[in-house]
Amino acid sequence: MKYAIAGVVAALCFSAAAAQTVRDIRGAAPVVPLASEPPPKLFIDAPLAVPLTRGLVFIQYRAENLHIVPVFGPKALDDSPRIGHIHVSVDDLPWHWADASGEQLIITGLPAGPHKVLIELVNANHETIDQGTVSFVVPVMFSR
Repeated sequence: MKYAIAGVVAALCFSAAAAQTVRDIRGAAPVVPLASEPPPKLFIDAPLAVPLTRGLVFIQYRAENLHIVPVFGPKALDDSPRIGHIHVSVDDLPWHWADASGEQLIITGLPAGPHKVLIELVNANHETIDQGTVSFVVPVMFSR
């Protein structure tokens, strides 16, 4: 009998919770016209100190007013909220790589000495919106 009552109570709780939607609980999501959205901004931290002493470069960044997602092409420029990704260049080399994970950057294998990493916040059509540079030194004991 005790288990039957517990089952009925659980079923009632589940059905009441299932009847509610996110909109019921949080309200309707605001729709902001793209032209009214604040401009995207990139924030970059210096590489984490402890991993750098071991020759590992961990750079944390965050985008404000832009979602980092793997969506590309000119049709995505009209999406709201804005979407994009980052381009990463090391030491002014003529090539870069794109990252759409939104996770911290991890760079290994750099020779000892000073380095700089350029991070560009770009829209879905690869046009730069904001950028920042981080400079650091890889210790001599970890050169390759």
